[in-house]
Amino acid sequence: MSDSYWCEFALLDREVGASVRITVADGRFESIDPGAPAQPDDRRLHGITVPGLANAHSHAFHRALRSRTQRDRGTFWTWRDLMYRAAERLDPDRYHRLARAVFAEMAQAGVTTVGEFHYLHHQPNGIPYSDPNAMGEAVVAAAGDAGIRITLLDALYLHGGLDGSGYAPPSGAQLRFSDPSAEAWADRASALRPGGSSRIGAAIHSVRAVDPDAMSVVASWAADREAQVHAHVSEQTAEDDACHERFAVSPLGLLVRSGAVTDRFTAVHATHATEHDIEVLAGAGSTVCMCPTTERDLGDGIASTDTMAESGVALAIGSDSHAVIDLFEEARAVELDERLRTRRRGVHRAADLLHTATAAGHQCLGWSDAGLITVGGRADLVTVALDSVRTAGSGRDTMVEAVVFAATSSDVVHVVVDGRRVSIDGCHVDIDVPRALDESIRTLMED
Repeated sequence: MSDSYWCEFALLDREVGASVRITVADGRFESIDPGAPAQPDDRRLHGITVPGLANAHSHAFHRALRSRTQRDRGTFWTWRDLMYRAAERLDPDRYHRLARAVFAEMAQAGVTTVGEFHYLHHQPNGIPYSDPNAMGEAVVAAAGDAGIRITLLDALYLHGGLDGSGYAPPSGAQLRFSDPSAEAWADRASALRPGGSSRIGAAIHSVRAVDPDAMSVVASWAADREAQVHAHVSEQTAEDDACHERFAVSPLGLLVRSGAVTDRFTAVHATHATEHDIEVLAGAGSTVCMCPTTERDLGDGIASTDTMAESGVALAIGSDSHAVIDLFEEARAVELDERLRTRRRGVHRAADLLHTATAAGHQCLGWSDAGLITVGGRADLVTVALDSVRTAGSGRDTMVEAVVFAATSSDVVHVVVDGRRVSIDGCHVDIDVPRALDESIRTLMED
C-alpha cells in the first residue's frame, strides 16, 4: 500500500523544511523531498508536520479519575480512594472499552505509540482470570482498535508497602495487582506475545511493591528477551526514606543491585533522584520519563532535569494518570517547571523538548525505527495547525517553539500511524472519542 503527502512545513532532523513531499509504502517512509511541489494526488497537510509522539508512561484506567479527584480540595487520599474504586470495578470488557477510548484520545492528540505500565492483572479477589493475561490482552487490543502502537510494560507488584521493618502484604485493590511470586509473574508475562503493532516489556512497580530478589527475576527475564524495563523511581520522599531505612541505599541503588539498570531501563519520575543516581543513569545509558502534569497534580515535586540534561541522561515524557493528555503540555512543563525550581530560563531548548516527545520516547519503548521523519522509518506524521488562536503569527524560524510552547493537543489536525490515517481534521476516523470516553467512564464510576 502506498500513499503520498505534501507538507507545508515538516520537521526533518530538528530542522524545518518547507514544501516537503513524502511518499509512504507499506507503512514506512519511502521518499522525503523538501522543496518539492505538490502533485495532484498528494494529501495536503497544512501547518507543521512533526514525527509521531510517544507517550512513554500511561496508566489507562486512571483516565476515569480526571477532575473527580479534585473534590474535597483534591487530597492524596481523594485520589487514592477513587483510583482503588476504579481498579476494583474493571473487568476485561470494561477495561477494553475504557482503554480504547483513552487511546483514541491519545491518537487525536498526536500520540502514535503508548507505553502502558500495566499492573491491573487479576480479579478483585486476586484470583487470576481463566486467561491470566485477559486484562493485558484487552489493553493491547484496545490500542490496536484506536490505531496506535503499544508497548505493554507488564508490571510485577508483590507487596502492599515498605517501611523500616520490611514489606507489608497486599490488601484491598492491591490484590488485583499482585502475582503470587516473581516466578509466577515471569511465567504469566512469558505467555504474552508481541505483534506487528505491539511490544512486550517488563515493569518493576516500585521499591514499595517489589523486593530486591524479585527485581532480579524481572531483570533476568528482560535480559533474556532484550526487553525494555521501566520502574517508578523516587516519586515521593517517603519512598526514598523507607528504602534508605531498610536497605541503606536509594531506590535506584536497589535497582542497580538487581541488574535492572541498563540501556533498556527507564526510571519513571526520578523526582527525588540524587546527583549520584543521575550519574549512574547516565553511565548506564538509561532514560528518565518525566510526567509533569501528574507530578504537579499529586504534589510530588520537581525533578532536577537540568542535572539530567547536563549529564547526558535521555529524557522521555508521559501523561501517566492523564490529568491531561497533551504531550506538548508535558514537554513544555519540563522547561517551565525547571524555571520555577531554579529561577533560570532556557535550560531546555524547544527542539530538545520535542525530541523527548518523539524519538527519545519511542526509543525507550523499544521502537527505535519510529519518532523521526526519515527514509525507512515508520510512517508516522502529526500535523499541527499554525493558524489557531494559540499558534497564529509564528514564523518559520519559531515554528518548533510554537509547537512546544504555544500549541495544545487541540491544534493537532492530522495524524498518520504506520502509513494509516487515524485522525483527520482533529477527529478520530473510527471512534467518537468524547462519546466513548463519557460512556465508559460513567459506566465505570457511576453504576
